[in-house]
Amino acid sequence: MTPPTLADLARMFDHSLLQPQLTDADLVAGCLLARELGTASVCIKPYAVKVAAKLLAGSTVQASTTIGFPHGGHVTAVKVMESEIALADGATELDMVVNVGKVLSGEWNYVADDIAAVVRVAHAAQARVKVIFENALLKDDHKTTLCRICGEVRADWVKTSTGYAESGATVDDLKLMRANSPPWVQVKAAGGVRTFEKLMEVRAIGVTRVGATATKAILEDAKAKLGL
Repeated sequence: MTPPTLADLARMFDHSLLQPQLTDADLVAGCLLARELGTASVCIKPYAVKVAAKLLAGSTVQASTTIGFPHGGHVTAVKVMESEIALADGATELDMVVNVGKVLSGEWNYVADDIAAVVRVAHAAQARVKVIFENALLKDDHKTTLCRICGEVRADWVKTSTGYAESGATVDDLKLMRANSPPWVQVKAAGGVRTFEKLMEVRAIGVTRVGATATKAILEDAKAKLGL
């Protein structure tokens, strides 16, 4: 396999700007940093999507935001409304949380319809959807079924976690998700990828996106260790 360039690695990152304490000035600075680094996207609080889209205009960095965050308990109509507002504000990628309680209850038709509703709205606007499982709360059979459903409704990514549960991405979960998702569904790791070594480990599994706050530090470490 050809060694990745620094730009290749930067394009794996969704630079996360979701922490509750971030001010408007912090959000602006984060968008400008992501633009400088050339990340895949900035995942920003919903109210700031318009600002992010404006700051990222003319670059390759996408504006993304969260839907049903962080527990997925919003009714489907609210998730759809959130999606429509985010898309109108300039978002091109949506990270939606499944209804965790419905997953644990085995209400699979509800779960599938919930995900599909957001995917339909996003795809109609040429946007893409990452479906957040919150694996720390689930068993492997839940994760496997969610991967199947995401393939059936044509979601674009399956994603390990919000980053705000007790644990985030694990190697075992990422392998399970890659093995049980069809080729058209990518895998995103969120929570736990904080070093260059971990980034390379998950990349080898087939992960194409990583949600992180330490994006700059990881890429600086990558530059040093790859001699770039």
